[in-house]
Amino acid sequence: MSHALIDSYVEYLTVERSSLENTITAYENDLRHFVSWLEDNGISADQVQAADLARYTSYCTKRKLKPTSIGRCLSTIRQFYRFLLEEGIVHADPTRDMASPKRGKYLPDILSLEEVDRLLASPNVSTPLGIRDKAMLEILYATGLRVTELVELKMNNLNLNAGFLICLGKGNKERLVPMGETARRCAREYIDMVRPALVRTASDVLFCSNRGSAMTRQNFWYMIKRYAHTAGIFKSISPHVLRHSFATHLLAGGADLRSVQMMLGHADISTTQIYTHVTAARLKEIHETYHPRG
Repeated sequence: MSHALIDSYVEYLTVERSSLENTITAYENDLRHFVSWLEDNGISADQVQAADLARYTSYCTKRKLKPTSIGRCLSTIRQFYRFLLEEGIVHADPTRDMASPKRGKYLPDILSLEEVDRLLASPNVSTPLGIRDKAMLEILYATGLRVTELVELKMNNLNLNAGFLICLGKGNKERLVPMGETARRCAREYIDMVRPALVRTASDVLFCSNRGSAMTRQNFWYMIKRYAHTAGIFKSISPHVLRHSFATHLLAGGADLRSVQMMLGHADISTTQIYTHVTAARLKEIHETYHPRG
């Protein structure tokens, strides 16, 4: 029965809430992990008590999950039980008094300017796929897009003459993001020289795989890993690291927080403020390294 309840919740998120596919997948994974733990302990999802949630939180902590991961999972469980309560499947909300774990100060991984230069120079632009990959990396760093936003770009999302693109972000909210000259030049070269040979059907998708279909998040994730290795960058890297680097480098260069918030598509400026901590931490590191009394 527990997994059937998850199926009902997923259908609700899809049909009634029109939630994004990535959001639904994350919620479903968290809930199926929770339900598997319930089954291992002989507990039905519609019979959960507050004490069971406390035990599950302790279980996640012992598995050394990050507080942010535990907090996200508990938030998912809380929303799940609100749905069950509204549907009359449960008659009391076991999450009502549930506390989330305290979150430590999270500082995202970033690349230095020199590392960004090496990464962006890694694709072999004498090949068609190298030209495509170079354009994708340049646009990602120039705009701070999420990887899903990048791979879902359409041809009409770009205005290369005016120097900006329009992307559809979380909550189906559109935002306008400027592009620098280098990204515009690389995008134009890809569109003029490479894309016509890659796209095989009537499609308006901007970035195509070598099979003619749209690039996927997974394809791009593997691509950036490969180019990071080529560039001699062995720290943890993902598409989101370039987004973090975009924001941090803008603030370090003097950009104001509100403008960076708008470009990133953050609904709450407190989400953007983490990058001021990154900049401060980097300055402290430089001071300690180079100051004679650091």
